[in-house]
Amino acid sequence: MPGFSDRDRGRDRGYGGGPPRFGGGPGGNRGGTSMGKFGNPGERLRKRHWNLDELPKFQKNLYQEHPDVTCRPLQDIEQYRRTKEVTVKGRDCPKPIMKFNEAAYPSYVMDIIGKQNWTDPTPIQSQGWPVALSGKDMVGIAQTGSGKTLAYLLPSIVHIQHQPFLERGDGPICLVLAPTRELAQQVQQVAAEYGQASRLRSTCIYGGAPKGPQIRDLERGVEICIATPGRLIDFLECGKTNLLRCTYLVLDEADRMLDMGFEPQIRKIVDQIRPDRQTLMWSATWPKEVQQLAEDFLKDYVQINIGALQLSANHNILQIVDVCNDMEKEDKLIRLLEEIMSEKENKTIIFVETKRRCDEITRRMRRDGWPAMGIHGDKSQQERDWVLNEFRYGKAPILVATDVASRGLGTRHDSPRPREGKG
Repeated sequence: MPGFSDRDRGRDRGYGGGPPRFGGGPGGNRGGTSMGKFGNPGERLRKRHWNLDELPKFQKNLYQEHPDVTCRPLQDIEQYRRTKEVTVKGRDCPKPIMKFNEAAYPSYVMDIIGKQNWTDPTPIQSQGWPVALSGKDMVGIAQTGSGKTLAYLLPSIVHIQHQPFLERGDGPICLVLAPTRELAQQVQQVAAEYGQASRLRSTCIYGGAPKGPQIRDLERGVEICIATPGRLIDFLECGKTNLLRCTYLVLDEADRMLDMGFEPQIRKIVDQIRPDRQTLMWSATWPKEVQQLAEDFLKDYVQINIGALQLSANHNILQIVDVCNDMEKEDKLIRLLEEIMSEKENKTIIFVETKRRCDEITRRMRRDGWPAMGIHGDKSQQERDWVLNEFRYGKAPILVATDVASRGLGTRHDSPRPREGKG
């Protein structure tokens, strides 16, 4: 691995990236776009015309292949990819790693990984880390919960460590765009944990929370910014931050961002970032719209696919489908809960289609003595954060939710995995 900067030798730059400050405020269920208040989001942003000859150079390729990986026979690599259902498209794709030490991360990152008691990297980490550390653009297609957050965050830390320090007025070096507040906050928790060990500051920018604390974080300077498109565009338009220093761009849950209508905002944001950046796009599916986005934003990219290209059920979860009419649903749900909740550590998520149905089921369950709480887009950000924490730590082990929690809702590594139902 190339030598690290003086950040690794203990230069104290202060920590950031603590938990985001919450509260009520403007912003809808879709990451706080400003369409209703300001018309067309980003209409005041002008596309930048970049002269690459005048831009400062930056380091991209930071990967040095571990000797064990270099010496590994090709048939072992092929066997590993077949076993883990990893397929790769693109030129000059590095070999996958099979052990954490083969990624050659700095010691402070390896120390945190060691505390998690993980055995081996997940398939997307195994193949994604060498690609990302090599400075290549990449597309990662993998199921939610496959370890993709660390697949892009750990290489971003190494990338940042090799760039010049932030100066006053500089924007972030790493930008992660996410479709929902919940996913953005989840990514921020991981960024704060790993960023603190490497003395990197991070913040989470999303609608539905006061702007003041988020603006102060940006003005103090953050190396990593996790943002929903609407709120970020607000801050770019009013000059509270800029993307002139951004050289590492992540589009997380790209398919869902397109489903939610964020494509115009994403394009306006990307126009503010230098074209020779490194871009990583992550998606659970690979429809034509996502493919077009990749063609427009990425150059000579490597595509990594884990499992099928179509959205499919996670085979690690037992799925039982019970088809019934509306009159039977609630009684069957109660019987199922009596079975599931007989074990204290179990958690249950009940997905419903509408906000009204969410409130109805939550009220009935609480009336009958079940420790249930509900979450949907009409609830304030402060209440949503509180409910998610109550569920995450087991104080309210039953969560009734609309699709606001359908992707990117994570529990702590050491807590039981939730069971899922559909109401």
